Amino acid sequence: MSIDVSSASAEPHSTETSSQKQSTTLNTSDSSHHDAHSHTAISLAGMLISIGIVFGDIGTSPLYAYSAILGGNIISRELALGAFSAIFWTLTLQTTLKYVLITLRADNKGEGGIFSLYALIRKYVKGRFMLPAIIGGSFLLADGIITPPITVSSAIEGLRVFDPHLNTVAIVIGILIALFTVQQFGTDVIGKSFGPIMLLWFGFIGVMGGMALVHNLDVLHALNPYYAYWLIAQYPSGFWLLGAVFLCTTGAEALYSDMGHCGRGNIRISWLFVKTTLLLSYAGQTAWALSHVGESIGTARPFFAIIPEPLLVPSIIIATLAAIIASQALISGSYTLINEAMRLDMWLRFKVVYPTNIRGQLYVPRLNWMLMMGCIGVVLYFQESTKMEAAYGLAVTLTMLMTTILMTVYLRTQRVHPILTGLIVLPFFLIELCFLVANGMKIMHGGWISLLIGAGLMYVMYVYQHGRELKRELTKYEPLAEWLPRLRELSNDTSVAKYASNLVYLTASSRATNVERDAIHSIFRKGPKRADIYWFVHVNVVDEPFATRFRVKKCADNDVIWLEFNLGFRIEPRVNLFFRLAVEQLTQSGEIDITSRYESLGKDKHPGDFRFVIFERFLSFENDFRPFKKLMMNSYYLFNRFSVNDKERFGLDKSNIDVEKVTLVYTAPKHITLIRENDIDRE
Repeated sequence: MSIDVSSASAEPHSTETSSQKQSTTLNTSDSSHHDAHSHTAISLAGMLISIGIVFGDIGTSPLYAYSAILGGNIISRELALGAFSAIFWTLTLQTTLKYVLITLRADNKGEGGIFSLYALIRKYVKGRFMLPAIIGGSFLLADGIITPPITVSSAIEGLRVFDPHLNTVAIVIGILIALFTVQQFGTDVIGKSFGPIMLLWFGFIGVMGGMALVHNLDVLHALNPYYAYWLIAQYPSGFWLLGAVFLCTTGAEALYSDMGHCGRGNIRISWLFVKTTLLLSYAGQTAWALSHVGESIGTARPFFAIIPEPLLVPSIIIATLAAIIASQALISGSYTLINEAMRLDMWLRFKVVYPTNIRGQLYVPRLNWMLMMGCIGVVLYFQESTKMEAAYGLAVTLTMLMTTILMTVYLRTQRVHPILTGLIVLPFFLIELCFLVANGMKIMHGGWISLLIGAGLMYVMYVYQHGRELKRELTKYEPLAEWLPRLRELSNDTSVAKYASNLVYLTASSRATNVERDAIHSIFRKGPKRADIYWFVHVNVVDEPFATRFRVKKCADNDVIWLEFNLGFRIEPRVNLFFRLAVEQLTQSGEIDITSRYESLGKDKHPGDFRFVIFERFLSFENDFRPFKKLMMNSYYLFNRFSVNDKERFGLDKSNIDVEKVTLVYTAPKHITLIRENDIDRE
C-alpha cells in the first residue's frame, strides 16, 4: 500500500469520523494543542456542564448517606445533629478544602486525576511512587463497579413508599444493561441534557430540604463542630459511624478526575451552588429525624420522607435520572482512567473507540462489558442499596489516601517548604486514615468485595507494568551510525530484490543514535530487506494530555530517517495517520523525496510504497526464572492475551504490515553440561 501525500490515501485503523481526520494536525514545536488557560476560564455553559458531569456521584449521596448514619439506631437529638454536623464538616474539609481549593491546583495541562498527578511527579521521582498511583487507580476503578448499582438502587427503591415489599433487582439490572449498551453509540445527545437535569435535581433537593428545615431551625446548631466531635467520641460506637459519614463525600475524587472536561474555574464556582443544595437536603433530613426522636427509621428513607406525597412520583423519576447520570459520569471516568493507565504502561492494551466528535470522549468496549458484568454481580449479591453501603466507600477512601500521598510529593517538587507541606497534607491524611479505619468495619459485611476487586486490578496493573519493564530490559540495541554504510550499500544493491520503497520499523528506542538489534537482524539476516528509504519510528508518550508533536533526524540523507512522535497520554497513537501527516509536511518542505525510484513510476512522480514491520516478542523456553519472576512473566503473557495487538494499538493498516516474532531470553539455564557419547557409526 502506498502513502499518497496529496490524496491522503493511507487511512488509520480507527472508527473516527472524516471530520476528525481532517482536523488532525502535528506540530514540530513544543506547544500543546491544549489551551493553557482554558481550565481556569469561567462561563455559564462551563458551569452547567460541570453540574451535569462532575457532581453526579456526590450529588446523589443524599439518597443514602444520612439514612446510613442513622441505620437501625434509635434516633436521639444528639445523633441527628451529630450526623449532620459530621456531614457538614466532611464536605467542608475533605471536599471543599482538600479537593476544590488545593488538589485542583495540581493540574497537568488542565487535566486532573490520580494518573495525571503521577504523570506530573514521575519525572522527579523516577517511578518510586508508582505503587500509590496503581493502588489509587485500581480502587477508583473498583468504585466504578460499586457506584452505579448503589445510586440506581437507591433511586428505584423510592417506589417502596407505595409497596414496601417491592423487589427492585430486575428493574435496576434492566437500567444498568441499557446504560452500558448505549455507551457504544456515544453519549453526545444525552450528554447535552446532563447539565439541565442535574441543575433541576440540585434545585429540587435544595428546595425540599429548605422546606423541611424551616419547620425546625434547631438543625442549625449542628454547624457547631462539637456535635460532630460528640458523635465520634461519645456516642456508643460513634467512631465506626464515620464509615457511613464518608458516603457524603465519595464523589470528591471525581471533582479532580473530571477537571479536564470542565475546567478548574467552572468546578469551583459551581461547587458553591452544589454544596449549598446538598447541605439543605441533609438539613431537611435532619429536621425530619428530630421530629422522630425515640424512634428507629426502619425501612424509611429520610430523603423521600421529607417530600410531599403529590411530588413522590416525580421525585423518584428525577432521582432515577440523576442516578443514571451519576453512573454515566463514573463509567466515562473509568474509560478515561484506563486510557491514561494504558499510556503510562499500567494496563493491558485495550481497543479505544472515539464514537463522537467530542474531544476527550472515548469508549473502551472490553472495559465496558467488564464493568457491566461487575455491576450486575454487585446487584445480584447485595439485592438492596442498604446492603451495598457496606461495600461502598472503602475503595474511595484508599484512593483518597493515595492522592494525598502523591500530593505530598507534588508539593515537594514545587519546592513548597516541608513544614508548610506537612501543615497542608497531614490533617487530610489523618482524616482519611480515620475514615479508612472506620470503613474497615465494613470488610466482613461486604467490604471484602471492594477489596477483592481493587486487589485484582492492582495485581493486573503491577504485573503489566513489571512485565513491560522486563521486556525493555531484554531489548538490546545497536549504534545506528555503525550500520549506516551497510544500509546505504544494501539500498543500492540491485542484485537484491526490493522489499519495499519505504521500509518502516516501529522502534522502542527513544534515541536516534540507537536501534534495536532485532531491527538490524531483520534487515540483514531475515531476507535481506532492501528498501530505498529506511524509517525508524518511535512513539513517545509525554506527560501532557493532548500533545501531538514530532521530530525528525535524517541519519543518512534520503536513505535512513529517524522519526519520533511525542503524543499526549490522552491521544490515541494512530501511527498510520500521524506518519502520513509527518511525511506530507516533510515532502512539502522539500526535506525528503518519496518519489518511486522505479523508472517507469518515477517519471510520473508516483510515490513509493510503504511497508511497516513490527515485532511480536514472546518468552523463550530457554528461560530459567526464579519463582517470582516466573510468576510475573507468566501472568504478564497470560494477561497479554486479552490485549489488542500492536497493529490495532498503533492504528496500522493491516494490508501493509509484516509481523516478525522475536524470542526473549531473560535468564539462560545454568549448569547444563552436554556430554558426547560414542557416535552411532562407531558402535
